[in-house]
Amino acid sequence: MNGFCWTAFAQGLGWSALAAFGVMAATFAVALAKGVHRVVDVAWGVAFTAVAVASYGASAGHGDDGRRLLVTVATAVWGLRLAAHIARRGRGHGEDPRYDRMLAKAPGGRAAYALRTVYLVQGALVWVVSLPVQAAQYVTGPLGGWAAAGGVLWAAGLAFEAVGDHQLARFKADPAHRGLIMDRGLWSWTRHPNYFGDCLVWWGLYAMACASWPSAAVSAPSPLLMTALLVFGSGKRLLERQMADRPGYAEYAARTSGFLPLPPRRTGP
Repeated sequence: MNGFCWTAFAQGLGWSALAAFGVMAATFAVALAKGVHRVVDVAWGVAFTAVAVASYGASAGHGDDGRRLLVTVATAVWGLRLAAHIARRGRGHGEDPRYDRMLAKAPGGRAAYALRTVYLVQGALVWVVSLPVQAAQYVTGPLGGWAAAGGVLWAAGLAFEAVGDHQLARFKADPAHRGLIMDRGLWSWTRHPNYFGDCLVWWGLYAMACASWPSAAVSAPSPLLMTALLVFGSGKRLLERQMADRPGYAEYAARTSGFLPLPPRRTGP
């Protein structure tokens, strides 16, 4: 049975919180200087990477070196790819309409309200969702079946997310597609290949932490919370609400799975 360093893990929680909220504080300062809060979306992946690196440093001498390196690199690859993608997508654009609507009638001023409801909340979410990344660093046993299964899930999720993002970016870059709904490639099997890929990544990281029961237990809220956010929170549900009035979207939704990849449904005779 693999062991778990409870005392070292508890101490490491403080370092990971410092990393998550440090990234959000720095991002808040950048947002005030630029006058746009959409930069916090870029900070999401960066904050997870910072937590992974901080946990890796704090866990030195306590967990298995192979697992520590695996979860740190896996988190950094996912987080930095996502941050770079969002940064490229938002380059040259003004404020995100979501934040404009949220902050339009903010009590006590836009900056203070954004700090409370966006940056601090996202920092807390990063800290909770990253629990598998933190806990896996303190598992003492060598890599085994759980790590292999987690690696497969993580790789499949990253591929799904990256390919979906690439397909959508190419579709939008073609002027002939202006005003059309993306319904090709992975987007013909699920309306949200990027969110589905995200979900797989975090279940994969959770599996990497399951080599000991204490690590698995303390990490369990993470994939459940991430799945809930992607399906019912700021992911799928919010985006579909914004897309509902777009011409052709109702027909697309009728033939395409909402989350899990499935063959397109026939809607005609």
